[in-house]
Amino acid sequence: MNGTVADEADVIVVGAGPAGSAAAYHMARHGLRVLLLEKTEFPREKVCGDGLTPRAVRQLVRMGIDTSEKAGWIHNKGLRVIGGGVRLELDWPDLASFPNYGLVRTRLDFDDMLAKRAVEAGALLRTGVTVTGPVLDEDGRAIGVEAKAGPAKEPVQYRAPLVIAADGVSGKLPLAMGLAKRDDRPLGVAVRRYYQAPGWQGDDYLESWLELRSAQDPERLLPGYGWIFGLGEGRVNVGLGILNSSSAFGKTNYRSLLTDWLATTPEDWGMRDEANADGPILGAALPMGFNRVPHYTRGMLLVGDSGGMVNPMNGEGIAYAMESGELAAEVVVQALARTAGADRERALHAYPAELKNRFGGYYRLGGIFVKLIGNPQIMRIATKHGMPHPVLMRFVLKLLANLTDQRDGDAMDRVINGLTRIAPAV
Repeated sequence: MNGTVADEADVIVVGAGPAGSAAAYHMARHGLRVLLLEKTEFPREKVCGDGLTPRAVRQLVRMGIDTSEKAGWIHNKGLRVIGGGVRLELDWPDLASFPNYGLVRTRLDFDDMLAKRAVEAGALLRTGVTVTGPVLDEDGRAIGVEAKAGPAKEPVQYRAPLVIAADGVSGKLPLAMGLAKRDDRPLGVAVRRYYQAPGWQGDDYLESWLELRSAQDPERLLPGYGWIFGLGEGRVNVGLGILNSSSAFGKTNYRSLLTDWLATTPEDWGMRDEANADGPILGAALPMGFNRVPHYTRGMLLVGDSGGMVNPMNGEGIAYAMESGELAAEVVVQALARTAGADRERALHAYPAELKNRFGGYYRLGGIFVKLIGNPQIMRIATKHGMPHPVLMRFVLKLLANLTDQRDGDAMDRVINGLTRIAPAV
């Protein structure tokens, strides 16, 4: 592709979602010249549950973002779990490593906020730039990207010694580098819709439904799990997710599934009424458990959904997107301080090694968990016998949300940390 060469930088980040903006922020803060390319314009909507666990809150704090309620955030105390005829409220654990509150905020301004934070740190953000592929040298190493920019979508090249792919689940950049998705790793699909639900009162907890009933046949359990997250002032984000371990995966109309489940909710909540819907039902894939590897190859690092970072245990993606972005930034800063060649490559390979060390064993457990809950009979037994035991459910909350102290943790922390250490890393 022919085009002008513009904006040479130390690092190019493709995609200004949570992963890309976090990476750009942390690199710019360390003095690197960072070029952040985004194909859309801000503010923009993204399909998401909009709920953030304490793990994600920690990453926001590390970016210097004000997470107070005065700054427009909806705070929550924990997770409200509904299933097996039981309704259980589980507070987020009190830990040294993580705050004890979660947040809710729509992606419409969440992503915009993170991108602005990266710009404040010194990154150069260019929106309306559609990256079409990597620029490769004679050894097949990424030395920049090809793109179409401006109102006329003129061809242009951007050059840098390193490229960070934060281009989401589509992963066009990794694909161009020969990195295809792995079919042996978990994958989920989620759909969500906003509603005005004046009768639902529950903003103080993220709400998770382990059993979904059909309005047409109340005895029949629908596949997947659901959520209701309060956005304040009677507005909610309602959705459901299905994993590829379910026999219904890929064979179900997920939008109809959502409306069928919502038709079973109390009438005064307002979610049965189409007139209360605030926008269409939208869906997205959830790439889980490192479903695209390696996370570094030939001058390109993968962060967030591009590298399949979604937690298989609970479908959480934002925390891991931001965490992988920060880790990639730390590695890149160290690598670019070295001479190009073998010494720099040695530093860059620390990125996939550290990702594997942090999350490899945990994601392996997640893969087992996904296969188990994909079986409706196992899920029904687990819900029936597990839900009535609050201590057990507090353990499950810590495990699913990946919230433990590595040092000086309690007995639950030690068990969970031990399991992740002995599990073979994915």
